[in-house]
Amino acid sequence: MNWDQVEGKWTQYKGKVKEKWGKLTDDDLDVISGKRDQLVGKLQARYGTAREEAQKQADEFVTALDGTGTTTQRTERREEKVRASHG
Repeated sequence: MNWDQVEGKWTQYKGKVKEKWGKLTDDDLDVISGKRDQLVGKLQARYGTAREEAQKQADEFVTALDGTGTTTQRTERREEKVRASHG
């Protein structure tokens, strides 16, 4: 599963997101609309989570939706780790 797929099926996944992150409001879910950056920002705001941790949680959630990680997600995670280690 990748973020484009999540965005396309957002109405199907809103309930799962709400189960995982109960502090997110219905308005938050409407704003997020399946967009990774929006979800990360809302997780930071509602839970006081660091950006890197919120990104990790969001990506793990999407991976768990179908039980497999995509090449794109693994590549993004590697790039994030490299960016984090350089500054």
